[in-house]
Amino acid sequence: MHLQPWTVEQHHGVQCVGQDVQPYETLLKDKRQGEQKFPRDAELQPRLADGGGSVEGLKKDLAQQQRDDPAGEALTKGRMLVGLDLVCLFVASIPFFACELKAVAPYHRGFFCGDSSITYPYLKRESIPDSLLIGGGIAITGLAIVVGECYRVRFCGVHSRAFVRNLYISSLYKELGSFLFGCCVGQSLTNMAKLSVGRLRPHFLSVCNVTYASLHCLPGTYIPNIICRQMDHRVVEEARKSFFSGHASFAMYTMLYLAFYLQARLTWRGARLLRPLLQFLLVLLALYTGLSRISDYWHHPTDVLTGFLQGAITAYWVVFHISSMFKTSCPDLSSSMSLESPLSSQQTVC
Repeated sequence: MHLQPWTVEQHHGVQCVGQDVQPYETLLKDKRQGEQKFPRDAELQPRLADGGGSVEGLKKDLAQQQRDDPAGEALTKGRMLVGLDLVCLFVASIPFFACELKAVAPYHRGFFCGDSSITYPYLKRESIPDSLLIGGGIAITGLAIVVGECYRVRFCGVHSRAFVRNLYISSLYKELGSFLFGCCVGQSLTNMAKLSVGRLRPHFLSVCNVTYASLHCLPGTYIPNIICRQMDHRVVEEARKSFFSGHASFAMYTMLYLAFYLQARLTWRGARLLRPLLQFLLVLLALYTGLSRISDYWHHPTDVLTGFLQGAITAYWVVFHISSMFKTSCPDLSSSMSLESPLSSQQTVC
């Protein structure tokens, strides 16, 4: 049998023994192709070498990458804060919707025979109906806030630390969110008082379609309950919600909130009396709305006065303790993305 002799070849200083031995260039080429086919293996090799070739090393690298990239974590926390704001807004509005949807009946309060404060006629036509009150109050104040905040973003130096990078969305969310939250809180307090107190409106006997003569009662005697001749039960239930005036509280809140907003945002000194005049007209409109409830025989004077007080306190609380229209804060431009919600404070240089 003929045996092929062993050969020794030299390629670039490397001795290769045998006929089937591949050159060095071929081996290097195959190694590069393997790295291209399996790039993740090529990346994991140095990472395994740094971490001692263990899984703990890979976990440390992943944790380090998460610490080096806080933007994703900030975005997630920001979305959670927005969800929390919506939940708070919903919870604050539960008493309001419970009363408007007639889910809870008001307290049935009696009256004294001969009480003239509940003998006024029932006027179906109101000077300011509910649709005009809610639509006008939200539209006027909301439109003024939208125009004011867009003007600040466009022409003033507004710096926001919110995770929402769009300054228009961040500013509108902050101010409109605070305003709407105050609306829900104020009306929920009003409706809770209406349901728990159950004070009779000035036109209660007219709505109930009874008189003191038909009741055959002695003046001064307390009548705990009567049977009304009114067929519409909803009208009778509505006549038991006098305290306190929702029109007065909502009108005072929206108009006084807008007056505070003009005080904070309308800084033009060209017309010295323009801002006070606008604020006076807003408060005057709120006063007229509340006083019209007395002339329409829907509320007693104390109901309107209490509504004014509650609306003013709510507006002051929201403006100075929730909203940031009067707050000044120096923006930290050197810090990275903040974890605050769109309701974070802003700095205006105008």
